[in-house]
Amino acid sequence: MNEQNEKICLNCNRTDVQIPLITLTFKSDAKYICAQCLPVLIHKTHTLADKLPGMEIAPPADH
Repeated sequence: MNEQNEKICLNCNRTDVQIPLITLTFKSDAKYICAQCLPVLIHKTHTLADKLPGMEIAPPADH
């Protein structure tokens, strides 16, 4: 597999050879995140903004 097809966690940069990854899509582009980094995507999305160009940071929802 070449580097362009390598599946890498968008937060910790581990590959699917090292840890299971979950596939997500953003703007029709496949991205990957591991279960350990999933809380970052959910609770600290702003820290991933540079890795997801064009993402708008929405204010927290009222619960």
